[in-house]
Amino acid sequence: MVKLCTDLSDPAAQAAAPTPPALMQALGHALTDRRLQVLRALGACGSISQAAREVGVSYKAAWQAIDTLSNLAGVPVVEKSVGGAGGGGAKLTHAGQELLRAAAAMAQARGAVIQQLQSTAAVQRLGIQTSMRNQWPCQVQAVTMAGALARVQLLAQGASGHALPLTASITVESAQLLGLVAGMHVLAMCKATAVQVQPWLADASFAPDNGWSAKVSRVSAGAMGDEVAAQTASGLQMVGFAAPRSALRAGRKVRMHVPQASVVLALV
Repeated sequence: MVKLCTDLSDPAAQAAAPTPPALMQALGHALTDRRLQVLRALGACGSISQAAREVGVSYKAAWQAIDTLSNLAGVPVVEKSVGGAGGGGAKLTHAGQELLRAAAAMAQARGAVIQQLQSTAAVQRLGIQTSMRNQWPCQVQAVTMAGALARVQLLAQGASGHALPLTASITVESAQLLGLVAGMHVLAMCKATAVQVQPWLADASFAPDNGWSAKVSRVSAGAMGDEVAAQTASGLQMVGFAAPRSALRAGRKVRMHVPQASVVLALV
């Protein structure tokens, strides 16, 4: 069993050495991120299964957390031993320990800055940099597990004050690692290329979930598809793509549809 020998709350330990650039890729999440919780628990107990139980996720989800952090950091953050007198186990690599020290220091600095600036939710959301052009603050309404998938029902608050129902389909492991429960606030995102735009036809048959009427605000024609920006009745802005030469114009009513599997959820 391996214990962390460094006090993560000690400023001297946090500043002992600079964090390698590769590890910075894994620090885009708050100290309360369950992936980091798994890593901290593993460092304390030396067992992946025990760490999973302590954090409240499955063994598979714990491994997913470790794999994700290793991918983001560019180096392994956990080293596993199989068999032996102690029955095998796992320990943090030097990179894993360094990642936790840096995460603790960043969380402390982030908290101090937010408190000083009395940051609004909008400012906090700016901390997430992504290529996804559709980003909607949402509140979780319900999480339903079915086999390997979790169906997350959300309400996206529009500028008009009206909420728009939205559904995301993610893996059970991802739902566990995010700790999703009703009432939580999350950021729902999807690529513009995932939003399907069709002319509005009153008698047409559309997908029942994640399909909304909207009014076109601008159109950029393209050989591979027309980019369409539109606004729903709730005031939510969306960017999607229609078929080439769609003949859509500003002011036209359209149908916007987002497949559930294309919706990505993030904690802010």
